[in-house]
Parts: sequence; structure tokens; C-alpha cells
Amino acid sequence: MNRSQSRKKRSARKAKTPVARSFEQTLWDTVEKLRGTVEPSEYKHIVLSLIFLKFVCDGSEFRFQEIKKHGHSTGVQTENFDSLNRVFCVPENSRWSMLVKQADQQDISFRLDNALHELENSNPPLKGCLPVDYFTHLGINANRLSALIESVDKITGREEDVFGRIYEYFIDKFAAVSGKGGGEFYTPKCVVNLLVEMIQPLNGKVYDPCCGSGGMFVQSAKFIASHSGNQKAVCSIYGQELNSATHKLARMNLAIHGIAAGLGDASADTLLDDQHPDLRADYILANPPFNQKGWRASDELNDDPRWSKFGIPPGKNANFGWILHIISKLSNDGTAAFAMANVSLSSERFGVEKIRQKIVEKDLVDCMVALPSQLFYTTRIPICLWLLTKNKKARSLKGHIRENKDRSGQTLFIDASLMGCMVDRTHRQLSVDDISRISHTYHNWQRGVGYDDIPGFCKNVQRNDIAAQRYILIPSRYVGESEDEEESEPFEGKMQRLADELRDQMEKSAELDSEIKSNLASLGIEW
Repeated sequence: MNRSQSRKKRSARKAKTPVARSFEQTLWDTVEKLRGTVEPSEYKHIVLSLIFLKFVCDGSEFRFQEIKKHGHSTGVQTENFDSLNRVFCVPENSRWSMLVKQADQQDISFRLDNALHELENSNPPLKGCLPVDYFTHLGINANRLSALIESVDKITGREEDVFGRIYEYFIDKFAAVSGKGGGEFYTPKCVVNLLVEMIQPLNGKVYDPCCGSGGMFVQSAKFIASHSGNQKAVCSIYGQELNSATHKLARMNLAIHGIAAGLGDASADTLLDDQHPDLRADYILANPPFNQKGWRASDELNDDPRWSKFGIPPGKNANFGWILHIISKLSNDGTAAFAMANVSLSSERFGVEKIRQKIVEKDLVDCMVALPSQLFYTTRIPICLWLLTKNKKARSLKGHIRENKDRSGQTLFIDASLMGCMVDRTHRQLSVDDISRISHTYHNWQRGVGYDDIPGFCKNVQRNDIAAQRYILIPSRYVGESEDEEESEPFEGKMQRLADELRDQMEKSAELDSEIKSNLASLGIEW
């Protein structure tokens, strides 16, 4: 064999070498074998229930060995739940090691349901949290369920936000195979990190009115742990979630991370059935569903006190219903950071421009950030971040060393629509450097130290200048053109923004036409 043939043979062997697969990919491939008996929308609930069971057992075993190693009592397996040390009471039938050994049994579905049932009954904080007769009800083939248990058993790393990673991956895959998002509004990790880094929740009440699987709370807890230093930060967590299955996932996720939270008595629609009516939060983090249609009947909630200072949000689109709900939940010094569809920045449909005007006039808008398209799994449209505050006066932030200057009558606009990079053909991510640049720009502006307007990126804007723009809050209107001529707004994002603006103008025109016809008719003039 000559050298050329030898090289070709080595290249062929190299080409056949399998690429290392992530545990998310492995889990998806395993669970895809359930197709035909289980809907893809159920995949994440099946997998995350198994992961929860494994992580509870891993955590208790880890704590058990630590206590044993230091010569203390070894009775930790029968102790009550301890959120600080993430220790649960794990009955013998609920132990993951035993379930792995029994995975090849034909009644494994029953054994899993029984394990979850006994675990819940042995730990009061888990009451109503775990699925009931879930695996038995689904009727999953025992051999396929055994393969799934084997795949989950290979997952390690208790400190990692495995819930978030798998939830995100499965939502992405579900959207790809079904052509829809399944009604889910998962917030990409980079967006969660940016929201948390911007408002920096330390000491106080943290609230998410549409908390999903609890990703905002997990990241907030990580931020607190890394920034509180010697002085222990104290935060109270409150949230609400509409989807009952996702509500349970949130409780499981928070339990795994040792986070105590008030998520309401049950899953419920936040806008129609607020589970925390008296709550006033210091920090609000949220990603409400974008452009939610028909969220209330025409005259439902017209007398709700949340709208009294700003006007009644239209029932045809919930964007400003969510914004006003968030404002109503802020404490006197509270700050909110939340994601919204870009249409919220400029829409003049159904009178929302008057609501937006009043929000600006009351000096609640601290910062507006334009983000690029393709960050989310269920929509490719560009989004924006709203940062609202009840207090722009000079003050020291609770739990922070830094002090903020008086920003009364001022708003910071940041255009980050050119940031991020494509991680695959359809999805974009913000890098750690992107998140750092945006958040540091905001904090420097708040402090009045180290901040300068940067053409095409950021600008400090006076309230009268916003009024001159008819209270439209699109950052690109204020920051101007970049000095770098090669930079330009991505074509897809620009076309989507222009299409949104054109649609709003056309619908506004139609409303005016209808109003003119009505006025002429009242004068007896036929049109």
C-alpha cells in the first residue's frame, strides 16, 4: 500500500469516527423512540420528571456521604427536607439506584409513579408538585422507558442548570418537528443572564409574573451567590405560571436548586387571577408571551385598578396589559426588566400609544434595549428589553456598594440589534462580552461615571426629546448612525421592524377611516 492509499484509508477511518453527542441530543434520540405512543409535547415532562428523581437522590446521597465522612449521624436519608442543603427524605422505593436496577421490569411505569408518589408524601414542600400516575397513564413501552432511564442515569453535575438546558433544547426540537412552539415561551439563557445582570437582584423581593420553569429565579440565585460576598443577601422569590405542567416543573427546578419560592396556590392566569394581589416587588424579571391575543373579554377588567393611572389596555393584544401589571407590582424603589416584542415600542393601535405616553410622562422608563432577531426558539422576530423604575433619584442601591446619580427626566437607549452571533442556521446568541457591554453601559450611565454616548449604540435622552418623537421608544431613532460605516441593521430584523411599523400605520388609518364614516353618518351624510 502506497502513502496516498494509506492517507485515504486513515481519512476514511477518521471520517467515520462518531462526533461526541451532548446529553441533550442523546436524551432526545432516546425519547424520540416513544413517538407514536407519546406526543412530542410530553417529552420534556417525561425526561424532567426522571431527572428530578435522580437529582433528589444524588443530592441526598451526596449529603449523606458528607455527614458520614465527618463522623456525624448517618440518618440523613430520613430527615425532613432542608432547602439550604438540598436534602430530601428519600424513601427506599424512591431511590434512583434501585429504580435503575429495576428498569428492565415490565412494571417499571408503575414503579416510577410509586417512587414519585412516596417522595412527595415524605416531603411536605413537594406536595402537589410531582406528577400523579403519569408514566402509567402514558402507557410507555417498558423497554423504551428502560432505555430512557439508562440515558438519564449518565447525567452528572448537580450544580449545572440541567433543567434549563434540557427544557431549552426540547422546546427547540419540538418546534422543529411540529412547526410550532407548543404554546411555550422559554426565555433563552443569554437573555435571562442579561436581564439579571442589568437589574442585579440583591436583597428584596423578586417577582416573575410568568415564570415558566423558573429560569429567572435560578439565575437570580446564582447572581446573589456570586455577588453577595461576606454579607449574606436575602431575597424572597415570588412567581406565577399559567400552564399547570410547567408550574410543577418550576417547583421541581427550584427544589433541585434549593430555592424556596411562593408560586401561588396553583397555576393560574396572572392577568385574570393574580395569585399575589398584595405583593410589591423590589425586582421584577419577566418574559411575557408576545402579542397575546384575546386575553380578556371586551369589558372584562375595565375597572381594574392596575389601569387607573394609564388607561385600559386593549383586549386584542396583551402587551400593555403585562406592562401595566408589572408597573402595579413595583415597590416605591422597585426596578423591572422584561422582554417584549418590538411592536410595543411604536404601536399606535387600539390607543396603546396613549398608555405608552403616560408611562414616559410619569418618568418610569429607565432604559430601552433593542436586541437582535433569532434569539428565541419560538419566534424569529427581534425583541426589546424594557427597564422601568419607580425611583430615578440619586440613591444607594439596596445591597450594592455603588450609588446611582439623579436620572430624573432621562432615559438611556441602547441599540444592541447588531450584537450576538449565529450558533446554528436559525439561532443567535449573545456572548458573555455582549452581555457585559450592555449591562456595564447601563450601570455606568446610572452612576454617571464612565459613560459616554456612542453613536449607533447608546444615547442619554431627555424626556422632551421622546415627546418630540411621539413617545415612540425605538432605540435606533435616538442613538443615530454608527461611525463604522460597515455596520448596518440586519436585513431580516430591519424588514420585520419596518413591516411592524407599516402594519400599525395601516391599521391606524383603517380606524380613522371608520371613525370618519361614523361621524359623517351621524350628520346624515352617506359615504
